[in-house]
Amino acid sequence: MPAYIVAFETASQTTRAALKEKLKSYGTYCPINEYCWAVVTDQNAVQIRDYLLSTLAPTDRLFVIRSGTEAAWHNAYGDKNNAWLKQRL
Repeated sequence: MPAYIVAFETASQTTRAALKEKLKSYGTYCPINEYCWAVVTDQNAVQIRDYLLSTLAPTDRLFVIRSGTEAAWHNAYGDKNNAWLKQRL
C-alpha cells in the first residue's frame, strides 16, 4: 500500500486533536512532526482529504501527497518513528 504525507495547519487545539485521531484511524501511521503525519492506506489523496475535511474549519489548511521515491529527514521522533519512515517512505 502507498504512504501519504498529510500536512495540516489549524489554530484550534481541539481540531488538531480530532484530526490526529482520524489519522490514527488509518491504523498504519507515523507522526513526522506536530503538523505533518504519514499514513499508509489504499485510499487516494482525494479520498484522504475528503475524509479529513469534516474535521477542519474553512480557514484551516490541509495538504495530502503520495510519498515519492526518495525522502530525507533529521531528528525523527525517536528510533521507532525513524525505522517506520525508513521502511515506508
